[in-house]
Amino acid sequence: MTDDTAFLAAADATLAAIGAALDAAAAADAAAADLDWSVNDGILEIDGGRGGKIIVNRHAVNREIWVAARAGGFHFRAAGGAWRDTRSGERLDERLAHLLREQFGAEVAIHGLPPLAP
Repeated sequence: MTDDTAFLAAADATLAAIGAALDAAAAADAAAADLDWSVNDGILEIDGGRGGKIIVNRHAVNREIWVAARAGGFHFRAAGGAWRDTRSGERLDERLAHLLREQFGAEVAIHGLPPLAP
C-alpha cells in the first residue's frame, strides 16, 4: 500500500468490519454480548470488563494495524490481499478471533474484512 489515503481508508474499513462482526456475535454468543467496543480516531477498543481490553489500531507511519492483547502485541501489514502478521503471516481475522476466544471466551466470526492491495 503506497498511499497514505488508501491506507487510512483500508484501515478504517477494517476497523468498521471488526465492529460489525462484534455486533453480529453479540446476538448469538453470551460472552460476545458482554463486550463493549468503540472506535475513535483509528483506535478500536474492545472492553471485556475484568477480562481486560483488546486494542486494535491503525499505525499510519508504518502502514500497519496493531493489536494489543493479554497474549501480546501483533503487527499486521497488507500482503497478499489481507492484513498479515509481520512475524507469522497469520491473517488479522484469524488472530483476532483467536484472541477474543482466548481472552474473553467470545466466539466472534470475523469475515468480510476488505481486500487489500499490496
